[in-house]
Amino acid sequence: MSRKFWVFDTTLRDGEQVPGAKLNLYEKLEVAKQLKKLQVDMIEAGFPSSSTGDFNAVKEIARKVGNSDDLIITALARAVKSDIEAVYNSVKYAENPLIHIVLGASDIHAEKKFGKSKSQLLDIGVDAVKFAKTLLPEVQYSTEDASRADFEYLWQTIEAVVKAGATIINVPDTVGFAEPEEFGGLIYKINDRLKNLNDNVLLSVHCHNDLGMATANTLAAIKNGADKVECTINGIGERAGNASLEEVVMAVHTRAEIYQAYTNVNTMEIMNTSRMVSEFMGLDVQVNKAITGENAFAHSSGIHQDGLIKSRDTYEIINPIDIGLDDMELVLTARSGRHAVKTAFKQLGMNQFTNTEFEEIFTDFLELADAKKEVYNHDLYVIIENYYKKKNKDNENMNHFSSNFYELVDLQVISNAKFPSANVELKKAGQTLTGSAVGSGPIDALYSAIMDGCELDIKLIQYDIRSISKGKEALGKVKIQVEYKGETYIAKASDTDILKASADAYINAINSIVIDHLLPVS
Repeated sequence: MSRKFWVFDTTLRDGEQVPGAKLNLYEKLEVAKQLKKLQVDMIEAGFPSSSTGDFNAVKEIARKVGNSDDLIITALARAVKSDIEAVYNSVKYAENPLIHIVLGASDIHAEKKFGKSKSQLLDIGVDAVKFAKTLLPEVQYSTEDASRADFEYLWQTIEAVVKAGATIINVPDTVGFAEPEEFGGLIYKINDRLKNLNDNVLLSVHCHNDLGMATANTLAAIKNGADKVECTINGIGERAGNASLEEVVMAVHTRAEIYQAYTNVNTMEIMNTSRMVSEFMGLDVQVNKAITGENAFAHSSGIHQDGLIKSRDTYEIINPIDIGLDDMELVLTARSGRHAVKTAFKQLGMNQFTNTEFEEIFTDFLELADAKKEVYNHDLYVIIENYYKKKNKDNENMNHFSSNFYELVDLQVISNAKFPSANVELKKAGQTLTGSAVGSGPIDALYSAIMDGCELDIKLIQYDIRSISKGKEALGKVKIQVEYKGETYIAKASDTDILKASADAYINAINSIVIDHLLPVS
């Protein structure tokens, strides 16, 4: 029988502990609102005793996001009266507030972190829970470093704090030390005893990723009775990060027959949430990361593309639409096979080739792909028109479409503190177009100059740049997202000159817009 498990998001607390990822109040509120859209069950909004700013952020989230009875707002406290009061005074404005207390449970923490005996720590934990219960009815107790604790002492602690009033017991693998079979066995033993002690108390887990097993350990815990899991968006967090919310949720969603469990998470909001957290925190998502990585649903291998075109389930176990993406992406590269390239041409209405013609066109495609890395739809138009020109043939299907595309000829960008400016020279239909503009920075000036030259009203939504090689000749890869008439377009380009890469990416986006909106009817 399928059962619900609770999803506790700690992106705004544990996730924000990543160096350099600190959010301001506005950003915290926006992330919390998005987590509410994602329909997580609980949001850990921060660590209010750490600073006045964090206290105020938790308070605002409790007031403005926790104003419904289907979402629990909590924050972290050490087993110290002042911490617990800070949590209470910040989360009490929510409809469903909860106090979260954490205290070490392992010998290592007792001896080396606290310098106290385990019996002293147990007493401190019980007193903390009793005090928290005078403030709020819902209290979570986390047995920090539980995966390295002596089991009988761990159970003694759990039993004592439950009798003191804890309503959730959280079992953290604080340093990512556990492995799935071991951690699953631990949760099974605790769950068996806990349900006999008080079956109203929820059993929770919090797994770190130091050995790359946070998601696997969390899933093992679900299989062995965990009622609640603590995760972060994109798996961010202290050191190597936490269990990734999207990975846990989609694993259970995809393999429901294995886990016999479900969540209330709205999977359609996964990508929106991932992108917001990545942008606000300035933390790029690993390109090959499961679920939210840029390449998670992109297929460039000819073998894979061929299989997907024949039947999606050959190489795709999750429909990208289910997590908020448009659809799978067949990336045309030098590794793409004939079937994928032929399908791409067909989708553009260009499929009237003989076998001999296609083989020659495919050769031209490979030459361009070797030079350009990724081939866009507008490149396919150019390939076809150039092919027919080379053969001195007229192709009525083409209707000289490629003359509608823009090509970057030259650019000049001046960067200074007062008036960053740019001039560009473009080519279209054999004509030279020029544009010039000033901007708030060199990229803004460059893109404004390109818009001036092509006379299109395009809104830049996102701009990302990263190095994809090292040394003096390092390649810079630019990825942009633009909006035109309510539709979103993503384009990329690479070059040793990052300004040229930026311009090429923008031109690629413009040519995609031309295909969808501005090509003449054939």
